[in-house]
Amino acid sequence: MESNSGGNDVELMCKTLQVEHKLFYFDLKENPRGRYLKISEKTSATRSTIIVPSNGVSWFLDLFNYYVNSEEQDSFSKELQLDAKVFYFDVGENRRGRFLKVSEASMSRNRSTIIIPAGSTRDEGWAAFRNILAEINEALVFIMSNQQNSEASERLVGLSDDVGAGFIAGHSTQSTPSEIPVDRSADLPAQDEINNNLGASSKVIRVDQKRFFFDLGSNNRGHFLRISEVTGPDRSSIILPLSGLKQFHEMVTHFVEISKDKIEGMASANVRTVDPPQR
Repeated sequence: MESNSGGNDVELMCKTLQVEHKLFYFDLKENPRGRYLKISEKTSATRSTIIVPSNGVSWFLDLFNYYVNSEEQDSFSKELQLDAKVFYFDVGENRRGRFLKVSEASMSRNRSTIIIPAGSTRDEGWAAFRNILAEINEALVFIMSNQQNSEASERLVGLSDDVGAGFIAGHSTQSTPSEIPVDRSADLPAQDEINNNLGASSKVIRVDQKRFFFDLGSNNRGHFLRISEVTGPDRSSIILPLSGLKQFHEMVTHFVEISKDKIEGMASANVRTVDPPQR
C-alpha cells in the first residue's frame, strides 16, 4: 500500500523511537486504498522510508521476534513476500556493532532501506523496535475487530439471540440447526468482567489469506464466543456457547497433537530463509 500525495491520508497512530544516533518514525495511516504503516529512519544527513501494507505488520512483528530471540550465530537472512512487494531482512555488523537491514523492493517505487542498530545490550534496539510494532499490531487488531463486529451485527439480525445457533453462513441460505443442545447451567463470568478486558475478549489471527476473529459476547440467553472467518469479501461465523468452550479446546488440542509432525514441518508461505544472502 503506497501513500498518495492527494491529501486523503488519515493518521491513525504515530510513534517515535530513538536507537543510538537514529530516529525512527512509525506512522499508521489510512486512505481510500487501505491502511499502511510508514516507517522512516532519520539521521543527521539522510532519511529513508519503507511502506508496509497493514496485512504485513504482524509478519514484521514475527520476524523481529525471531531476530530478538535468535542467537547471533543462528540468525538467517529472510525474505518476506507481501502482495507485490518483497522485503529483505539481513543481519550485518560494522564498527558500531550489529544491525538489521530491512529493504523494500517493488515495481512501483525505487528500492528503499532502513537500518536498525541492535543496541548496546541484549539487542535492546531491536527489542524496542519490536515493541512498537506490537503496539501498532494491537491497534490494527482493535480497528479490524470493531469493523468486523459492526459489519457482523448487520448480518446476525434475527440470530444474535440464539447462543446455540450453530453455523451462520454470511453468503448462504443454509438453515441453522436449532436443535443443538446448550447447557445453560454452567457457571459463566459476569458480562462486566468480560467487557473490562478488551484485549482478552477480542482477538484476531491471520492464516494464509484468511483472518479469524474471536469475540466474546452475551445476550439474553447467555455468554458465547463468536469465531468469524474472513476471506476477502466473504465472511462466515460460528457461535459457541461458553459452556462448550472447554470441549472445543480439548478437540482442537487433540487434532494439534495428532498433526504435530505436519504442523512443525510447515514453512511460512510468506517468509523464506536465505542463507547466505546473495545481494
